[in-house]
Amino acid sequence: MLWYDRPAEEWESQALPIGNGTLGATVFGGLARERIQFNEKTLWTGGPGVPGYDFGDWREPRPGALEAVQRRIDEDGGADPAEVAARLGQARTGYGAYQTFGDLWLEFPGAPGTADGYRRELDIRNAMATVVYTTQGTRHQREFFASYPDRVIAGRLSADRPGAVGFTLRYTSPRADHRVAAEGARLTVRGALAEGGLRFEAEVRVAAPGGTVTAGDDGTLTVAGADSAWFVLAAGTDYADTHPGYRGADPHRAVTEAVDAAARERYPSLVTRHVRDHRRLFDRMSLDLGGQAPAEEPTDRLLARYTGGDSPADRALETLYVAYGRYLLIASSRPGSPLPANLQGLWNHTTAPPWSGDYHTNINLQMNYWPAHPLALAETTEPLHRFITALRAPGRRSARRMFGARGWVVHNETNPYGFTGVHDWPTAFWFPEAAAWLAHHLHEHYRFTLDTGFLREVAYPAMREAAEFWLDTLRTDPRDGTLVVTPSYSPEHGAFTAGASMSQQIVHGLFTATLEAARELGDDPAFRDHLQRALDALDPGLRIGSWGQLREWKDDLDDPDDDHRHASHLFALHPGRQIEPDTPWADAARVSLDARGDGGTGWSKAWKVNFWARLRDGDRAHRLLAEQLMHSTLPNFWDTHPPFQIDGNFGAAAGVAEMLLQSHHGVVDVLPALPGRWPDGAARGLRARGDVTVDLVWRGGRARTIALTAGRDGAIRVRSGLFDAPYDTYDTTGAAAATGATEGREAAVRHEAGTVTLAALGGHTYTFTTRD
Repeated sequence: MLWYDRPAEEWESQALPIGNGTLGATVFGGLARERIQFNEKTLWTGGPGVPGYDFGDWREPRPGALEAVQRRIDEDGGADPAEVAARLGQARTGYGAYQTFGDLWLEFPGAPGTADGYRRELDIRNAMATVVYTTQGTRHQREFFASYPDRVIAGRLSADRPGAVGFTLRYTSPRADHRVAAEGARLTVRGALAEGGLRFEAEVRVAAPGGTVTAGDDGTLTVAGADSAWFVLAAGTDYADTHPGYRGADPHRAVTEAVDAAARERYPSLVTRHVRDHRRLFDRMSLDLGGQAPAEEPTDRLLARYTGGDSPADRALETLYVAYGRYLLIASSRPGSPLPANLQGLWNHTTAPPWSGDYHTNINLQMNYWPAHPLALAETTEPLHRFITALRAPGRRSARRMFGARGWVVHNETNPYGFTGVHDWPTAFWFPEAAAWLAHHLHEHYRFTLDTGFLREVAYPAMREAAEFWLDTLRTDPRDGTLVVTPSYSPEHGAFTAGASMSQQIVHGLFTATLEAARELGDDPAFRDHLQRALDALDPGLRIGSWGQLREWKDDLDDPDDDHRHASHLFALHPGRQIEPDTPWADAARVSLDARGDGGTGWSKAWKVNFWARLRDGDRAHRLLAEQLMHSTLPNFWDTHPPFQIDGNFGAAAGVAEMLLQSHHGVVDVLPALPGRWPDGAARGLRARGDVTVDLVWRGGRARTIALTAGRDGAIRVRSGLFDAPYDTYDTTGAAAATGATEGREAAVRHEAGTVTLAALGGHTYTFTTRD
């Protein structure tokens, strides 16, 4: 629960978000009037409706431009970003920006300026925002939610005195591209964006038991004398994720059907369906870090008093932060949406959001989905997979026109309209590795679920095409004969070079994963041989520099005083799997991280939580989590870059999962980076690669109980300090649980100190407990 004792006055730091994956809203809780700012995720300016829109591809041929940059790098060892942008970049046309849909205002006539017992809260377990207060002896309550099953935002206003509910509902927008009409109990907003022509519609229907609803000529609905009132809102656009037009059906029919179907229901039925659907996802996983927040302490004051995890209240706040990250992912990404979570999830109150509210593919979009699998929300990745698939068609065009290559490519950032080319900001326009990084997410989905159908139909085709692009574009470094990416750029500083570490590590990860998938599916042996030869010749992007650091560039250019927010050359540590613990590469990564320091923007600190967890340093990972809460978290718990940017919420939540469970090297590694400030705790429903669900209890910094549920038959390797002392194991499934049988004991085979291998049966749960 997040709760506050006063209304929100500011959108970014105080309003409370609700969402169903496509529709989102923020609730303010004012007394004289309630503001409900709302969004529909596909409402974007720009795209093919803008004359001259070119998907970011070069508008005219540039023969020799790419080769000239490569020669400059070969001759001089690097090239200035402004020079490269002048040769290879271009100004954007029709890129567009994510839009607010507008605001619903509920205006209360004669409302006093103060109230008793005011409380504004967000119940994240039930995904319900509520406002309660008492004025003139009457207790008022408002509740709002965004329903995924019914495809609407719903709200209800009630009072403990009959006939005490009355208000005027109106719609406003910062754009003059629409018309508003009210008829009966329905308010309709309809229009088309001036830039790009995307058509949009929203409808609101109001019911007022015991009272009246009156439509005004000014496009308002007025409720009077009601015992309670409730409304449903649906919205949509004619966007479609199909290249090259990106247009589908007019939204009118779908919006009307959604709002009418919801309005025919009893309000309690809408609530029941919504809560049941949300908790089906939210309740899969839980975390207990031994925290306890004082019941009388509002969340903003609890956050202001946070001191770094020393108190039960601090640990409660850390637990809430992880749960809130899961809540935000459920709210901003659900199956069926044509777009994934953007830089702000799906919440935006303006026509010009920071960075257009777009999809930055040099980490930010990817970070949004880091917690999905380990924190048991695999379904939320479906919009990301759909988006990646939709990028392949325009990405092929960019690969062909800009590189003369097969496969597909996307650069530093993209929009809903297939922008896979470039713009001209020197330090953030060139990143053809983005498609390979996105393909990594497809393979990770397979590694967690072992869904071979998904691998064959969705993941592998995108992975193979991404690999073909690099097979066509890698060049031989004349200095040592290795294959390198050139030009390459380590975001977002330094010079353009050949073989920057991040570039090489991403391509290495792509080739490795594509080979694994090709072998699993039995794909073309000739292609596999070609890919293996390229992987063998590829510069791996791992070199130790003069002061013990993991080099950011192929040459030893690192400055030990560089504290840049990006630490991109550690991709091989996280989210990659090229660096294993207790190796020279891990030691060098530690040196680099120490030099970078614990500062940075919100998302940067979140990435560092994951880095330190992968290095098995739980205390340092926790220090970064504390930094995130103290300096990069707003009172409503949104992450701030600044400004608000949601990837920090998701990245830090994923970092906590990495502290408790890792599985990227083929072993279920239990409590690999447990910080000293969490000596006792429990987690239920964590997910490991190999389709394994893990429940944990630990005391005194050591695992006491580990329960593994296998999704399918097969061997499961498990590493834990629990196995270093006498322990018991049980197959606690079905009859075995009832009889206390120990069939699982024979299935666990000790390979070495601290590691066992379990011959698991799908659907069975195996529980290990310490004897002391």
